[in-house]
Amino acid sequence: MDFDQPPVVSVEVDPARAPRSDDWPMTVPAVAQLAREGLELPRGVTFLVGENGSGKSTLVEAVAAAYGLSPEGGSTGSRHRTRASESPLAGALRLRRGLGAGRWGFFLRAETMHGWYTYLEESLLDHPPGARLPQEPAFHEMSHGESFLSVLAHRFDGSGFYCLDEPEAALSFSSTLGLVAALDRVVDGGGQVLCATHSPVLAAMPGATILEVGPWGLRRTAWEDLELVQHWRRYLEEPGRYLRHLRDD
Repeated sequence: MDFDQPPVVSVEVDPARAPRSDDWPMTVPAVAQLAREGLELPRGVTFLVGENGSGKSTLVEAVAAAYGLSPEGGSTGSRHRTRASESPLAGALRLRRGLGAGRWGFFLRAETMHGWYTYLEESLLDHPPGARLPQEPAFHEMSHGESFLSVLAHRFDGSGFYCLDEPEAALSFSSTLGLVAALDRVVDGGGQVLCATHSPVLAAMPGATILEVGPWGLRRTAWEDLELVQHWRRYLEEPGRYLRHLRDD
């Protein structure tokens, strides 16, 4: 028996708890495929790459919540809420946990990290709101990108399960390369990553598994075969080919 498994070996949908097949998000092709076939998650990093509305963020959010992470982001045990907006998919998921794997995890969700920073500042009752907690970076005093990099430096440091939803949103080109380096450290430490992204820079990480998400559902592919990569290559070679259509419209 293999006791050296990643934190999450596979993801399945329990038909008894799933939303109706004609209700969102089951109508999203990627979610429907997950319900039919399940999804195995390998060691290391898995990228979900696709257009807006393809379902990649819905999948990452649901897996993170099923693992026990707040749907609004943060580490295991973090509980902060603004307004519930997540899909009901998490309640229908069954995760097969790795034998011998720990329970630590972190969900970096780009649009809700500001709320998590505030949660950290206010989480201890003997500290007034806005006070910096001991040994905690002053995230609110940093730029958006700097705070993301600080989270990577202070939270992505062990053999846990790390979910990221479009982390490149706050990052420059060079900072995105820094994120690749951080994920590489996570893998070296035995961690597992599930990440939704639009970034061809991030998706080019050596050794990563890439699942392209779209009307077909989920399909494993190589970086150079991604529609995203092909569009970026053509755009950088000749931007006018794309921009003239915007003016014509």
